[in-house]
Amino acid sequence: PQARFMAQRIKSILFDLGDTLLDFGKVDIPTLFEAGARLAYDYLKGLELPLPAFPRYHRQQLWAVRWAVLVSRLSRREFNALTVIDRLARRMGHDLNEAQRVDLAWCWYEPLSRCAKTEDDLHQTLGALRDQGLVLGLVSNTFIPAQVLDRHLAEERLIEYLPIRVYSCDVRYRKPHRSIFRIATEQTGVPADQTLFVGDSPAYDIVGANRCGMVSVLKDPDNRHARHKHAPRHRITRIAELLDLIKKYNS
Repeated sequence: PQARFMAQRIKSILFDLGDTLLDFGKVDIPTLFEAGARLAYDYLKGLELPLPAFPRYHRQQLWAVRWAVLVSRLSRREFNALTVIDRLARRMGHDLNEAQRVDLAWCWYEPLSRCAKTEDDLHQTLGALRDQGLVLGLVSNTFIPAQVLDRHLAEERLIEYLPIRVYSCDVRYRKPHRSIFRIATEQTGVPADQTLFVGDSPAYDIVGANRCGMVSVLKDPDNRHARHKHAPRHRITRIAELLDLIKKYNS
């Protein structure tokens, strides 16, 4: 109904990152992890640091990440991969500075970054939304360090459109926890009911946005969540459809 568009004016749009702004598709996690391990191993080798044989190094890193993920799920609090990297480096007798730890984190992430794609007109869409005076940002569940994700966004030429970036590894809270959404709205300075939240996950993005009183938008290009119990306010297949949606709210 037209009334639901007239009830409020949208002043901010917050996005999920993975499979919303950056589309990763189906990825082979074990293969990507091994590729990241190899890049990290070669990086440390280049620093002339003592290392075990690669199979042992790969195995140690894999179990450390699995353990961190398990603890994160049980505690419902996010971890930061830099903490894991630092702990494992010290166990091997490596004293890495902050820049080296971030470089090492990038080595782990780089194989996944190469899988990312964006919609052809994403830059034009985000530019048009920004030019309308909307405050844009993202809220992402991730243990990948902010420095690494910011680098990827910069390489994709997206970071300039997203001055507000809230990563769960920095704030410890994960979507759908209200706190991570509240932190984002505090940074935008826009109330929840004037904020559009766009994501691909009903359980994390839509539940969290609805709880906080945001206008929830599900990006579901393949209609996989047509019958999901957590209903969004709106559905889209592409980010470009937000232009018409905002026009309906703000005209």
